[in-house]
Amino acid sequence: MNHLLSGCASLLLAAAMATPLAANAQSVALSGVLGSKALLVIDGQSPRALGAGDSAQGVRVLQVAGDSAVVDLKGRRQTLRLGEAPVSIGSRGASSGDEARGHRVVLKANSRGHFIESGLINGKTMQYMVDTGASSVAIGRSDAERMGLPYKQGAPVMMRTANGDAQGWRLRLDSVRIGDVEVYGVDAIVAPLPMPYVLLGNSLLTQFRMTRQGTEMVLEKR
Repeated sequence: MNHLLSGCASLLLAAAMATPLAANAQSVALSGVLGSKALLVIDGQSPRALGAGDSAQGVRVLQVAGDSAVVDLKGRRQTLRLGEAPVSIGSRGASSGDEARGHRVVLKANSRGHFIESGLINGKTMQYMVDTGASSVAIGRSDAERMGLPYKQGAPVMMRTANGDAQGWRLRLDSVRIGDVEVYGVDAIVAPLPMPYVLLGNSLLTQFRMTRQGTEMVLEKR
């Protein structure tokens, strides 16, 4: 892991664990299915495995089948499907089809000082770290293929890796979502090597005002 992160740093990318704070909305996404249990990402936190009848943070699982799960979210029955954007319900009475659009995300460092959390790229789930010194979002080739990104249609770029120079690809992402904040048209690089996380750089971060105190970083959408 340390070797992989060192290689990523040589690509001018690096680190951060995100826990979003949405005062007026709750969001839930299905990130996977393990047997009879659904892996739910609630308010952007780490996935939790819940079976039918289980509850967490006000979300109750009603049914798990195939690549979908039916949940009760604040008294509303919602069907979640694998890979789709989170379902959000706002406390101001948003309808079941509305998506709450937040403007603030609070990141909390883990025991190693890194910020690691789940998010979405083009509606597909991913694990990310945040790099305040990197110029662009960076995605490992295996993650890009899993998310169905057309990276080979992007512009070829040469990248310096721990094993020497290699070809990567530059492309524009339709959307990147962290917590309840979604940003559109984000420049990114797909690296030829596998990466443990998607690394979020300044092509995304410059659209936020950032403040940090101790182990917390607050991102507020401009």
